[in-house]
Amino acid sequence: AKTFGFYLARIDIRQESTVHTEAVADILSHLGIQADYEQLDEEQRLQLLGELLSESPRLPQRENLQPMTREVLAVFDVVAELQHCVSPLVIGRYVISMAHHASDVMHVMYLASLAGLCGQQEGEFVCRIGASPLFETINDLAHIEPVMTRLLDDPVYRRLLQAADNRQEVMLGYSDSAKDGGIVASVWNLYQAQQKVVALGLERGVPIRLFHGRGGTIGRGGGPTHQAITSQPAGTLLGHIKFTEQGEVLSNKYGNRETAVFELTVGLTGTILASVGLVDEVTPDKEVYAEIMEQLRATGERTYRQLTEETEGFLDYFYEATPVSEIGLLNIGSRPSHRKQKDRSKYSVRAIAWVFGWAQARQTLPAWYGLGSTLEAFCEADPGNLKKLRKLHRDWPFFRALLSNT
Repeated sequence: AKTFGFYLARIDIRQESTVHTEAVADILSHLGIQADYEQLDEEQRLQLLGELLSESPRLPQRENLQPMTREVLAVFDVVAELQHCVSPLVIGRYVISMAHHASDVMHVMYLASLAGLCGQQEGEFVCRIGASPLFETINDLAHIEPVMTRLLDDPVYRRLLQAADNRQEVMLGYSDSAKDGGIVASVWNLYQAQQKVVALGLERGVPIRLFHGRGGTIGRGGGPTHQAITSQPAGTLLGHIKFTEQGEVLSNKYGNRETAVFELTVGLTGTILASVGLVDEVTPDKEVYAEIMEQLRATGERTYRQLTEETEGFLDYFYEATPVSEIGLLNIGSRPSHRKQKDRSKYSVRAIAWVFGWAQARQTLPAWYGLGSTLEAFCEADPGNLKKLRKLHRDWPFFRALLSNT
């Protein structure tokens, strides 16, 4: 109780960005503020949301709203109630999955303001909930810099951030990015995204805490904890790290006292080692590292997409050769196996079901497909390239971790 307060551990909330967009559009339509909110462009949305957060909130008649809108608002009501009855610290962050735009974060801020959790109150900005955008696809990871720049440069959002702890948490999706573009493109885009967003925060005086959405299996960002932490980009770990521990590995990591102490110890020592940038200058990566990885990424992603998106019958094979449909019938997951039921596209099947399906069929394709082709092509392109790869493996923890995991 002394360590955690009278609630054991903080709870994070998670919901998909489109749900918030539709909820905001529903509310503004019923309030008579904006009839066609979803038709507005990004700048118009941010302008309107900034204005709404700077004034006293107007509450709609909830019985007239869509059922999903009422459910979203009810979640914020529960957050406010728990903060009041239990502790202001009982709720951690509100994670926005499939975040694509700065407005995705501002939607959460506006919805939270309707429950009194943030906004302008009695002439001052208050904020009792933090939003963490989750960048999941290859495209979203590649565009993390302009999205976070627009968000951190928004004057209303900055005032809300300052009213909280002035720390921005950003979540990175390992599972979906690997499902989307393959393991090579995933790990490299994640690496670059970390560099970009941490540098952006330092420029603006906003500490960035990276939240790694890693799974237990390699295709979902898994691997040895210590190696995973120490292979992060130099200077991006600033004494803070947060990562998910998936259900399938909880028992073997934390099932008894000895393994739990070991796992926490390797995590702690890894974080200390990787946070040396707080007290000393770190050596940046050599430019040639990025040049080589960019070539490997391009080939790896192209190879992966050719199989998973352009090969006729591939998805039929996936559904017939793996028990993914049966996995979807098991009531053991936190989310359904597909984003849209009866949609058998690669986009619709969730990364968890995607990885578990291949694993149960003993074809761990998400963990390796595309890497062999790209290494082979790189070596064949120039007789000296094999020597370059060996040097990369010897000198660069990131590349060493990639090959070791695969």
